[in-house]
Amino acid sequence: MSYQTIIYEVKDSILSLTLNRPDKLNAFTVQMGRELIEAFDRASDDDAVGAVVVTGAGRAFCAGMDLSGEGNVFGLNEAFEPDIKDMRERLRDPEIEQGVRDLGGLLTLAIFRCKKPVIAAINGHAVGIGATMTCAMDARIIAKDAMMGFVFNRIGITPEACSTWFLPRIVNMGTALEWVYRADLIDSKELEKRGFVNYRVPGKKVLEKAHDLAGRIGRHSQVSVALARQMMYRNVALPHPREAHEVESLAIYYQSRTSGKEGVQAFREKRPPKFDDKASTDMPRFYPWWDEAEDS
Repeated sequence: MSYQTIIYEVKDSILSLTLNRPDKLNAFTVQMGRELIEAFDRASDDDAVGAVVVTGAGRAFCAGMDLSGEGNVFGLNEAFEPDIKDMRERLRDPEIEQGVRDLGGLLTLAIFRCKKPVIAAINGHAVGIGATMTCAMDARIIAKDAMMGFVFNRIGITPEACSTWFLPRIVNMGTALEWVYRADLIDSKELEKRGFVNYRVPGKKVLEKAHDLAGRIGRHSQVSVALARQMMYRNVALPHPREAHEVESLAIYYQSRTSGKEGVQAFREKRPPKFDDKASTDMPRFYPWWDEAEDS
């Protein structure tokens, strides 16, 4: 697929996804959202991809939604009067899907269902959807001079992109509420102190650090990594640890018969393992163990 607002580039098992509207500080548009959704779904079954690094072209990561367009800048149809029943019963009805559903949420759901780990290389300011899209990513590396902002209340709207699910899980409810209520820019020191970012590095080192982490992940079994990613996100919300045990038991059972054999043999022979399983074709028979409709 040819992209107009992003760059999709794979090298050494790392997919670099670059938001590519540098003259607009990579402000988010409906087109960019749709292209990112397609890119994450593509990467999920792209066997050349071991991990994904998301960054921005130029001096910003993403300045948030592009508010310069005419009409409803969020791409929504203002003619409807939907309620929660519509969302629960008609979610995939074209009228709801195209006219009511939050595009940022559709993007984070695509990130959530992706089989490949996703690393945010936050090279510059990230505001609004620029901040919330990173909540669905697995690690965040930020430039020391970059700032982030959950600024929705400032312009009279509410948090989006499933951030009310992700953000309290990354930090804590008090911090999440404070950041949303304040609706101001948060410096990298506070982001690191509160546990939102994994690493805070000089701006020139952001991509280097992200690619180093992605490279370490890319050496592992694609299937084991894909399973671990989904198990972490889904099991944490289960009501009882026994339910996590059920899934873990199946994962260990199948992996011990496949890539686990190579891993054990490599350990015995004191050599790096050579995994050749593919997330596109070799997922175990119990995958997915949840209702896939929930992820779209």
